[in-house]
Amino acid sequence: MRLGLTIGYAPPGTNPIELVELACEAERLGYDSVWTAEAWGTDAVSVLGYLAAKTTKLALGAGIMQIPARTPALTAMTAATLDLMSGGRLLLGLGTSGPAVAEGWHGQEFGKPLARTREYVEIVRAVLRREPLEHHGELYEIPLGDHRPLKLMARPLRAQIPIYLAAIGPKNVALAAEIADGWLPIWISPERLQEVFGESLAGARDGFDIAAFSVPVALTDDVQAGRDFLKPVLALYVGGMGTYYNALVGRYGYEQEAAQIKKLYLGGKKLEAIAAVPDALVDEVALVGPRERIRDRLDAWRESGVTTLLVQTQDRATLRTMAELLL
Repeated sequence: MRLGLTIGYAPPGTNPIELVELACEAERLGYDSVWTAEAWGTDAVSVLGYLAAKTTKLALGAGIMQIPARTPALTAMTAATLDLMSGGRLLLGLGTSGPAVAEGWHGQEFGKPLARTREYVEIVRAVLRREPLEHHGELYEIPLGDHRPLKLMARPLRAQIPIYLAAIGPKNVALAAEIADGWLPIWISPERLQEVFGESLAGARDGFDIAAFSVPVALTDDVQAGRDFLKPVLALYVGGMGTYYNALVGRYGYEQEAAQIKKLYLGGKKLEAIAAVPDALVDEVALVGPRERIRDRLDAWRESGVTTLLVQTQDRATLRTMAELLL
């Protein structure tokens, strides 16, 4: 099981350079990859470009580049450029985000995410192969009018840059298994992975990378304090970020708890929603406790089918501990 680091996007009021320094430390410790993110703050691409100049061995993952933010041709251009500048280290993570971001921030329709993702990936791959770009689909028509098809002027270092898809619904996961090189699942439960997603993953090609995304690590001697530290973000996702994450937790067997968290969170009772997050759920989807407890917990992740563990931490001692336990 490979070990990577998710640095996400810079919190409001901070500079992404601080996250880059953490990634450089991960490279010194032998981590395999580092992944950036974007929402409606700092973007994923700029930080990857900076990382390409500051590192030499780390694979550089976009986790994720938002599909509604860029045309597929621009994403292919960006991927080819980053791959050239990094010496072939790019991992291209893509995702549709959600209606609030697609429509509320980018002004793009969110509808038909499965069809949109399929066509988007087809176009990106065609551009990277330097084929004349001609696509006549349900959602993308290229070229418009009677213009002649263009092909990428740049010569990509790799015509097949690995593409990962972020997905949590069964149909989305099945699409990732069908058309992508890897899957970026967030809030994954290693015990429930095969039970919940096994059928969706049945069509995955050899070498398909299940990269458990943004797994929180709280290295502490006080297990309950570690759980309590992580509960606010879980309450936000389960209670305040739409139906996707709520349904995911429900499929893990916490349907009643998920409904209660959502009711409390949307009712303005955020502290009560946080308190309603079960300890057992935190233990399933995160790594919490002293070094020995985390070491023992890693067995479940190894046995789950996860091939890359992408941890989330900004603590250098935790970075070192995870490297010692896995590398």
